[in-house]
Formats: sequence, structure tokens, C-alpha cells
Amino acid sequence: MGTFKAIRIDKADKGTTAALTQFDEAELMEGDVTVAVEWSTLNYKDGLAVTGKAPVVRRFPMIAGIDFAGTVQQSSHPGWKVGDKVVCNGWGMGETHLGAYAEKARVRGDWLVRLPDGISTRDAMAIGTAGYTAMLSVLALERHGLTPKSGPVVVTGAAGGVGSVATAVLSKLGYHVIASTGRTSEADYLKGLGAAEVIDRAELAGAAKPLAKERWAGGVDSVGSTTLANLLSMTKYGGAIAACGLAAGMDLPSSVAPFILRGVCLLGIDSVMCPIEQRKLAWNRLANDLDKGKLADITHEIGLDQVIGAGAEILAGKVRGRIVVKIL
Repeated sequence: MGTFKAIRIDKADKGTTAALTQFDEAELMEGDVTVAVEWSTLNYKDGLAVTGKAPVVRRFPMIAGIDFAGTVQQSSHPGWKVGDKVVCNGWGMGETHLGAYAEKARVRGDWLVRLPDGISTRDAMAIGTAGYTAMLSVLALERHGLTPKSGPVVVTGAAGGVGSVATAVLSKLGYHVIASTGRTSEADYLKGLGAAEVIDRAELAGAAKPLAKERWAGGVDSVGSTTLANLLSMTKYGGAIAACGLAAGMDLPSSVAPFILRGVCLLGIDSVMCPIEQRKLAWNRLANDLDKGKLADITHEIGLDQVIGAGAEILAGKVRGRIVVKIL
């Protein structure tokens, strides 16, 4: 047993503290697979955890980080052997189970997904939980029956991690994507990802009407609150919105009108406890439906020592696209 580098979160008199430190391997939690973590990423929830802005962490001490990609180092699980390349996200990592901002992680083998051909461990974290969540949203819209012929689709928080990947995937699949952002200076960036139109998020602000003019057949929303209420009121008859985030809040100041007068559906997207078969499908679809060139364009790299500062920036809305964290 030895030590390894990790971002450790501890309980403090007021809130929590986070620091890059040496973590004792003997303190790792139970699991049947140990992974040498090569890459992680920065998600909105990670920002909440490392800054202590919300009570995300429910066990102390905690290693932050909700997703990783790496190589199996030890395994007593029948499905995994030393040298396998794997990705893991959700399952309470960084919240109730020691997480990904560390050189080692010990988890249950049933939580792992084998990296699809053509996706490196770095690519997997360029996609990360944000991109995987975006793909789950697209899959939900497809199950609802949405196709490019259904009409335009809207993506909120489009310059963020979920929004960037959703925009890139939906445009590659042939959809007319309307990208909503509070940073209209990012219009060229979003059009480069495939957005056909860019709108100011102010168009989706303010109290939502029970029903407004029909503008889109579906959408992916990572914002929540008033934005989601407005999206629903503007969704075409029989359309659907996939809700996967709460950047603006957990409330939903809407009415039943879109549901009972237009047959609109609100599709809830959970990335944390999502069944393993759905995870495999999402990662395999990402290998095919996400342009690797566009993925490279939306990604930049930081080190483990930069995560805490970057966590504050993602909460302030200053992060564009995806951030990968180099661990090993």
C-alpha cells in the first residue's frame, strides 16, 4: 500500500475544504476493480463539489470527480482483466463513493463500460458525463419518435459541455439545431458545431405563458427553471423536451397546458444511476455520431492542480465546451 495524488474534500467548521494532496491507498473504498486513472473531466457538479457551493458531497473524506477513463490495474470481477480500457461515470462517485480526481480509483466492475473502438481514454473524458448525458437526451428524443423531419430542435446552455455535444451530435444526425446561449459572442463557435440558428437566452427568460407560439419539435435542456418552462410552452404539438440539468434552478414554473393541450412530453434524463445497457448504447453511439474533429475543437486540457480554480469558473459560466483533466 502507498499513496497517490488526489483532490481531497474534507468537512470544515463552515462548509468544506478541497485540496490536492497525497491520499492513502488503504483508505480506498470496497470494489472489485482498481483502475489507473488516466483522464477525468470537469462537469458542473464537479464545480459544485470542489467549491463547496452546494452539498454535493455526502461522505468525508471524499475524492472529488464524477467520471474517469483509464486502464484496469487489478480485478477480481469476471468481466474485467488487467489492461482493459474502461470508462466510468455516475454511481455516486465524488458524492458517496471516492471519485475520479486521483491517480487510482477502486469501483465495482458492474459500473464500468468498455471503451468503444476508436475512442481513446482522453476522448472519453473530452466527452465525459456531459457528452454522455447529451447522448442519453438524444436517445430519449429518438425513442419519443423525433426525427429531423419533425422540425427544429432547441439546445439550451449550448456553449456549455452538455450543450456543445448535443449541438454537434444533433447537427450531424441532420437536425436543424437552434442553439440558445447567454453568451452571444459564442455564435461563431456554435455555428461551427453545426447550429443553424443562435438565439439569446433572454428569449427564454421571464414568466412562461401557458402556451406560446410553437417554435420547435424537441429540445435538450440543461438549464431548468424558467428556461425549461418557456421551452415547453413553445414546443410543437406532440413534441418533447429532454431535461438533464438545473443550472438555473430546480424549480419548474410551468403549467399543465403544454401537456394536455399539445401532447408535449417532458423526458427526464438521469445519468447517475442509468442502467448499464443504456450506458453502453450511449457510448457506442457517441463513437459513431460525434465528429472527433468537433470534439477536439470544443476541448481544452488542464492538470489536476488546476481543477479547483476551474471549478469556480464553470459555476460562473465562463467555461466553453469541455475540459479534460490529465491525471497520469
